[in-house]
Amino acid sequence: MTLPTRKHSGLSAELAASFAGVALSNITQAYPYKLDHVLTGLEDACHPRDVHPAFYGSYDWHSAVHMHWLLARLLHLNPQWQTTDLGEKIMHALCAHLTPAHMAIEAAYFQRPSAATFERTYGWAWVLKLQTALLDLAANYPPAGAWAQAVQPLADEMVARYQAFLPIAAYPIRAGTHANSAFALLLALDYAQSTQHFAFRKLLTQKALQWFGKDQRYPADYEPSGDDFLSGGLMQAALMRRVVDGCSFADWWAVFCPVPHALQTWLSPVPVSDRSDPKLSHLDGLNLSRAWCWRLLLPELPAKFQAPVQSAISDHLAAALPQAASGNYMGTHWLASFAVLALVDP
Repeated sequence: MTLPTRKHSGLSAELAASFAGVALSNITQAYPYKLDHVLTGLEDACHPRDVHPAFYGSYDWHSAVHMHWLLARLLHLNPQWQTTDLGEKIMHALCAHLTPAHMAIEAAYFQRPSAATFERTYGWAWVLKLQTALLDLAANYPPAGAWAQAVQPLADEMVARYQAFLPIAAYPIRAGTHANSAFALLLALDYAQSTQHFAFRKLLTQKALQWFGKDQRYPADYEPSGDDFLSGGLMQAALMRRVVDGCSFADWWAVFCPVPHALQTWLSPVPVSDRSDPKLSHLDGLNLSRAWCWRLLLPELPAKFQAPVQSAISDHLAAALPQAASGNYMGTHWLASFAVLALVDP
């Protein structure tokens, strides 16, 4: 497999095909599966596929969602696949999973009283990211229109959940794990912009500014925690790049930027001691998500940051990309999606 070099960090045809193969395998692998399910009585006992007929693979619900996103995104990036065996496999998988009947069951699961906090807000964000990719794909690939139509009610449910939750969420979650608030707002903003849902975009922007607009001298040397796969600080910087109001991002960054010794924490890849451990393996994802955030921020950063940040992007990719396409299932059930974010996603 050819990995990106320091001079070229894009997604090669070989790597894209490898990631597609990983995703196709994952979304139909039923076990091991980590079911997040509240039992209120014996009547709630279930098999994962009964309640999640579309997103039953990839170890857990949210990983299954973003592996479906990965397939849609790769098909969009590689339109030549549409007439190949690989494209046929992707189309067959998405046709089988993203059906109106399956999506109705997935949406109904969120209506259970015990599911009020199910996948809040990480899974919510990935549903909207998936739908954004399907809508983009449908513009040039007609079969994706049926998939987007099927997923739309679930996306509508996620928007409604954001709209109900954000006004009562007084404080952000800054942890570098699934509940990270900046990550959820950033992916939701992509959907709001893609669908021209201006009221939703206004809500997301206002909450981002309320939560993160006044942060100063972020303590980057407090990161990472032991099972982070997101950098809390870099995620909010990537978010603020999209929403700053009343000043330029350069002004916001000048106040927010960590002091030099702390900033070095974000520029150096994190070693991973045990990739078979579900939590410790998160650190490979941290390296990929840092590369993603730095790539988003790079065009807006002062000249003095350009060289060290470009080096940091390359170093983080080199440290983690090999784990995205092969290795222990604790990594391969989800890392390829973050690899594509790091390599090509805007």
